[in-house]
Amino acid sequence: QVQLVESGGGLVPAGGSLRLSCVVIGRAISAYAMGWFRQAPGKEREFVVGSTYYGDSVKGRFTISRDNAKNTVYLQMNSLKPEDTAVYYCAAASRTYAPGSYESPHNYAYWGRGTQVTVSS
Repeated sequence: QVQLVESGGGLVPAGGSLRLSCVVIGRAISAYAMGWFRQAPGKEREFVVGSTYYGDSVKGRFTISRDNAKNTVYLQMNSLKPEDTAVYYCAAASRTYAPGSYESPHNYAYWGRGTQVTVSS
């Protein structure tokens, strides 16, 4: 059983930074392409980053990284905006895809429960 557990969310003022963490339990993270999605109230789940491909709304501000020794993937979020407010979900894809395919949540086999990020104006 593979589990993903996110942490690091919170309340931050506009322009601030946060780093989210996602620990993979049950299998080595090296087996997966990792991604992050987010969902704001009343909106559809939005692609943030998959593997090394970023959504347009976060490009240049967010950075994904991973520490295989800790079985953890990170999302460094800088220059945060109120519109970044959402629940952020970590996801693991069990195979590699063409770049554009990382945007589809259907291509991810495992999901965390999410962590809330709130950016105040």
